[in-house]
Amino acid sequence: MNFSAQHDFDHESSTSVGILLTNLGTPDAPTKKALRAYLKEFLWDPRVVEQPRWLWWLALNGVILNLRPAKSAEAYRKVWTDEGSPLLAISKKQRHKLDHVLHQKLGDQVHVELAMRYGNPSIESGLEALRAKNCSKIIVLPLYPQYSATTTGSTFDAVADVLKTWRRIPALQLIDSYYDHPAYIQALSQSVQQYWQQHGEPERLLMSYHGIPERYVNSGDPYSSHCHKTASLLRERLGLGEDRAYMTFQSRFGREPWLQPYTDSTLKAWGEEGVSSVDVICPGFSADCLETIEEVAMENRDYFLEAGGQQYRYIPALNDDDAHIEALSQIVMDHLGR
Repeated sequence: MNFSAQHDFDHESSTSVGILLTNLGTPDAPTKKALRAYLKEFLWDPRVVEQPRWLWWLALNGVILNLRPAKSAEAYRKVWTDEGSPLLAISKKQRHKLDHVLHQKLGDQVHVELAMRYGNPSIESGLEALRAKNCSKIIVLPLYPQYSATTTGSTFDAVADVLKTWRRIPALQLIDSYYDHPAYIQALSQSVQQYWQQHGEPERLLMSYHGIPERYVNSGDPYSSHCHKTASLLRERLGLGEDRAYMTFQSRFGREPWLQPYTDSTLKAWGEEGVSSVDVICPGFSADCLETIEEVAMENRDYFLEAGGQQYRYIPALNDDDAHIEALSQIVMDHLGR
């Protein structure tokens, strides 16, 4: 193997710390062509779909990539903004703000770069940007509070794939989760409290997390327990019992059982049972995206109201809120021992 070199590398000046802020990713445009390229990269990841490769290749290339891109492009067009993909636009703001806050706390020798696991900017481009700034230490912070092999694990795979081609590998720290970090829980509870101060409290609060197949959890993935811990801590901070603050899982795909209870089924049942008002928050999403805006705020709202519910509201993700950025900076500082 030929190992890549860093041109004009100064061995004496390599004292900077790099922060690689990552998220899942987004297509480059809300078009069938762009969605096909994005979904091909995403769904071919063996961390995401754990099926025999030959069988999944046939299903993916023979059926899914011929049918799903058009439907997904239509959904993305509903949420696309003048800045482009909501996830990417918000992530850029998060990177800028976190970079500013860390510069204030640590000085100019810290650099924050953004990367997406799938699509652009890539993990490789983010790492190369940090290498160009002579970062002798890199902290990888995937913006998934709760660990799953499908998200955080896959990100670490991609980082390793890049670094194994470098001649000099920097000191590396991987932040695998922050589901119970006090600053993260504080930011979540504060966002709910501020929303309720402006709009009033609902009959029930629903905490909806992205689902994964039950099989993955049964094989050792800690994701479900992380979600339950976050939900428990958030209830505690808000002073709510399980009879007012529930947790569910959304975005299932395929025929096998995923983590339950399901968000859409729960909302339909509540509407039929006479629950009048629901607020929904998605604690596992650090930035609003297709799954929160189109699926939760739009599609699931229709399910609840059509089933008999009276009021449905979505509490936005933490996005680039100052409390969220402060929480992320504290998480980084903890890993730097500061």
